[in-house]
Amino acid sequence: MRNMFTVSIILIGLLIFSGACTVKVAPVEVKPIHITIDVNVRVDRALDDFFGDIDKAEEKIQDSGKK
Repeated sequence: MRNMFTVSIILIGLLIFSGACTVKVAPVEVKPIHITIDVNVRVDRALDDFFGDIDKAEEKIQDSGKK
């Protein structure tokens, strides 16, 4: 009987203590994120490489024609 009384007192104490401990959680605000990716640099470099090869070939043709 004494054991039951001790367990009851401990449980009541835990309930009172847990009621006194409250955690307030603020709501999390989620805002939209706008991302702009600029891929022009990559395309521009690729075009420079592509047309650069054509320009070099054209210069070789013009140089060979001048001789």
